[in-house]
Amino acid sequence: MPSQEEHEPIGVIGLGLMGTALTERLLEHGFRVRVWNRTREKSVPLVARGAKWSDNPLADCRRVIISLYTTDVVEAVLAELEAGLHQGQILIDTTTGESTQTAALAARLGERGVRYLDAPVSGSSQQTRAGEATVMVGGDDATFAACADLWQVMGRKVFHVGPCGSAARMKLITNLVLGLNRAVLAEGLSFAEALGVSPAAALEVMAGSPAYSRAMDVKGRKMVERDFSVQARLSQHLKDVRLMLDAARAVGLALPLTDTHRRLMEQAEAAGLGDQDNSAIIEVLRAPKPPPAS
Repeated sequence: MPSQEEHEPIGVIGLGLMGTALTERLLEHGFRVRVWNRTREKSVPLVARGAKWSDNPLADCRRVIISLYTTDVVEAVLAELEAGLHQGQILIDTTTGESTQTAALAARLGERGVRYLDAPVSGSSQQTRAGEATVMVGGDDATFAACADLWQVMGRKVFHVGPCGSAARMKLITNLVLGLNRAVLAEGLSFAEALGVSPAAALEVMAGSPAYSRAMDVKGRKMVERDFSVQARLSQHLKDVRLMLDAARAVGLALPLTDTHRRLMEQAEAAGLGDQDNSAIIEVLRAPKPPPAS
């Protein structure tokens, strides 16, 4: 990897869990990074590690990574920082958004000579920080190739899946299966506990059986130990699940398992677990404890 001095600065807009993890990856690999967030205090730990605050990374950087909650938020932030947009710029949007809206945003930016890639990341912030995430990219070939050095840092596997909007669709497909794997694991561990089987022992056996999924590696121990420190917020995945259901409804497809997953996550959110890690879904599946004897 080239030295820090040989890199042009890379902008990062949005310093939530994913934006912070991506910034840390860039810093670790020698990139100079200019960061921005609506609440500036979130930048303090990253500035201490070598990033620099920018009042407008769009003005300071040719390539800018965006990591925000929804495409609506992306559009609002771009409007706020619009003065910095310039011809030849490349925006890499890791937000999990709605594909039609994403493609329309790309078209509007293209009219101004700004190139746009939708590049959602599959993996938790912890996996991203460790370089184990998967990145799906939608956009033209030349723009994708112009970011080859960034793809090497952002994920272990990178897939160019088609034009703008394609990656947003692929991310929903991937997240559907990933989320259901996590929910099924939570139900299985709850079932074990209710049967008087040690959840830790059940996790070990399942991980060595055909029932295995990567969710066991990433979330199994957290569920067993009830450690819901945040890698990816439950409310964030609920937002994605609603996007899946909207997309399926638009093409006339029912997603019965995903709809059940939505209801479980809404129960968890109503129970105050929305800001916890998404592994906290197990809390709404655990058998209720009998009341103490009087």
